[in-house]
Amino acid sequence: MPCVADWLNNPFSIVQGIFAQNVPNSDWEKKVTEYFKEKLKENNATNWVPSLNDVPVHYLKPNSLVKFRCMVQDMFDPEFYMGVYETVDPNTNARVLHFGKYRDVAECGPQQEIDLNSSQTVTSERQTFYCVPVPGESAWSVVVLNLQFYAYISASQARVSPSTSYTPSRHKRSYEEDEDMDLHPSKQKEQHMGNSRSGGDIHGCVEPKRLETEASAGHHLISPNCSPPLDLNFPLPGEKGPACLVKVYESWDSFKVNDVLEVYGILSVDPVLSIVNNEERDSSALDPMECMDTAEEQRVHSPPASLVPRIHVILAQKLQHINPLLPACLNEEESKTCEYLNLAPLFVSNFMSELSPVRAELLGFLTHALLGDSLAAEYLILHLISTVYARRDVLPLGKFTVNLSGCPRNSIFTEHIYRIIQQLVPASYRLQMTIENMNHSRFIPHKDYAANRLVSGVLQLASNTSLVVDETQLEQGQLDTTGVHNVTALGNLITWQKVDYDFNYHQMEFPCNINVLITSEGRSLLPSDCQVHLQPQIIPPNMEEYMNSLLTAVLPSVLNKFRIYLSLLRLLDYSISDEVTKAVEEDFVEMRKNDPESITADDLHRTLLVARFLSLSAGQTTLSRERWLRAKQLEALRKARLQQQKCVNGNEL
Repeated sequence: MPCVADWLNNPFSIVQGIFAQNVPNSDWEKKVTEYFKEKLKENNATNWVPSLNDVPVHYLKPNSLVKFRCMVQDMFDPEFYMGVYETVDPNTNARVLHFGKYRDVAECGPQQEIDLNSSQTVTSERQTFYCVPVPGESAWSVVVLNLQFYAYISASQARVSPSTSYTPSRHKRSYEEDEDMDLHPSKQKEQHMGNSRSGGDIHGCVEPKRLETEASAGHHLISPNCSPPLDLNFPLPGEKGPACLVKVYESWDSFKVNDVLEVYGILSVDPVLSIVNNEERDSSALDPMECMDTAEEQRVHSPPASLVPRIHVILAQKLQHINPLLPACLNEEESKTCEYLNLAPLFVSNFMSELSPVRAELLGFLTHALLGDSLAAEYLILHLISTVYARRDVLPLGKFTVNLSGCPRNSIFTEHIYRIIQQLVPASYRLQMTIENMNHSRFIPHKDYAANRLVSGVLQLASNTSLVVDETQLEQGQLDTTGVHNVTALGNLITWQKVDYDFNYHQMEFPCNINVLITSEGRSLLPSDCQVHLQPQIIPPNMEEYMNSLLTAVLPSVLNKFRIYLSLLRLLDYSISDEVTKAVEEDFVEMRKNDPESITADDLHRTLLVARFLSLSAGQTTLSRERWLRAKQLEALRKARLQQQKCVNGNEL
C-alpha cells in the first residue's frame, strides 16, 4: 500500500498506478478523485498537505500535492489538452499509453515520440482560473494556519522526513507569542532588526517565510523574460503572496469569479513552460498566423511558472468562510461532502453552550474601544454578524451598513477602530476616503481586451469581507470623473451589494456580500442602513496608548472566542414564526397610529433587521417577543440620540 510520502510527495505514482490498472476504461479519472478524497478524510490529513499560502514555492517539491486557499480573480478561456496519448519507439515500434491529465507538458521518453495520429488519443478540456490569496486576509488567520502546518511538520518528522519537504528552521513560539507579535508589529520589527544587526541569516529570524515571501512576492515581480515587470493583479494595494494558475478538470461551472476556494492539486513549476512560452512569443512575432493570441495575452496567460506556479486540481471546494478556527463546512447540506462531517455539529453545539459570556465579553471589549459607548458597541456587534442571506428581485436582504458618525476628525481613533476590527474578522480593508484616493485609485475591475484578462480593482473582494470606509480623512477638493465613478460604485455596493464591472462596451453586474462600516465626523456622504452617533463617555489623554492597551489586555484565547463567535453567527439559519409575524404586524400598526409622521416602512425593515441580528447574537435562531421589544428599545435610543445631536448642530444630521 502507498505510504503518506507517496501520495503527498509523488502523487503522479498513484495516478499512474490507477491509470495502468483501468485503461482503457474511462473510470480511472473518477477513481483518482475518490482515492485522494478518501486520503484527505483521514485524521488531520488536510494539515499534512503543504499550503502555498504558508510555504514559499521554492521550498516545495515540484509535482507534489499542495493546497491553496484563494479567490478566483479571473477565469481564462477553456483549453484543450491530450487526456490520453500514445508514444512510439521508432526503433522497436513499442507503444505506450500515457495520461496527460494533471500535466502541463506531455511526458515522453528519450527514445519515444508522440503519435499524434494514434486512435488511442483522447482530447479533453480543462478550465484555467487565475487565483490570488484572499484579499485583505488578516494576519491572525495566517498565523493560525501556519501553526497548524508547523504542528504537523513537528509531529511527522519522526515518521517521514523527505529531503525535499519544507521544514522551517525557525525558533518555535507559543501561540500567545505569535499573537503578541501580530498585535504589536513594532515588537516583531525590533526583533527582526536585532537579528539583522547580529548578523544572523534569514533562517534564524522569527518569520523567515514571511520575510522571504515579502521580498519575492510583491504586487509587481520582475521576470527575467518579461519586460515591463509582471503585474500579479492583486485587488488591494500592498498585498503579498503567490498568484497561481489553477487548472480545473471537473465541475468548473459551479465556480465563479470572486468565489473563495480551497484546492488540492499537483504543483507544476516546470521551467520548460517558460522556454516553451518564450519560443511561442518569438515564433508568433515572426509569423503572426502561427498564433492568434497577442504578445500581451501570451505574457499574461503564460507567465513564468517560477513566479506564477500552476496547480492541477484533484479536489476543489468552495469555502463558506475563511476562519481557520472553525470547521470548513458547517451547513448540513455542504457537510455531506466535507471531511469535517462528524466535527461540525459537535463544534457548533459546544460553542453555543458558552455563547452568553462570550457576547458579554465582546460587548465590554467593544464598549471600551468606542470610548465607553455601549449603544454603539451593540450596533457594531450587529453589523459584524450581518450578512446577505437572500435576494428578493434586486434587493439584498440582510445587509446592515452602519455609519458611525461623531468620530474625531483627523485623529488616530478611526485607525485604531479598524485595527480592532482587523483582529476580529478573517478579511478586512480600510479605505481612506481622501480626494487623492477617490481620483486616482482603481475601484472597479475592468476588462483589458489586449491582454484578455480582468484587471482587478479595490472593490473586487471576497464574500463577508469587512470594508471600513474612513470619511474622517475627507477634505475639501474636486472629484474628477474617476472620483465620481468611484463614489458611485461605493454607493451601489452599499445599497445593492453589487459592483458593475467595466467591460468597455457594457457593464456586468457582479453580486457581492461586503460588510461596510463608515466612520465619519457628521452624517456620511454615502448611503447607509443605520446611522449611530458616537457619544464618548471617556476622553483618554493619550488615544494611542489607550487603544494599544485594550488589545494588550485581551488574551489570545479570548480573542479566538470573539473570532469564532462573529464567524459562526453569520452562518446560522434564522426564521420568524407565523405567530410572532402577526404580533409584529399588529405592533407596527399600533406604532403608526401613535406616530404616523415618523414611523415608516423603512423603520419596520430596519427594526426587523436589528431584531434578527439581536436574536442571532444571543444564539437564538427564531424571533421572540423579548428580542423584538429589545430591538425597538435600541432603535428608540439610537433615534433619540440622533435627534438630540440634530438639535445641537442644527440640520447637520
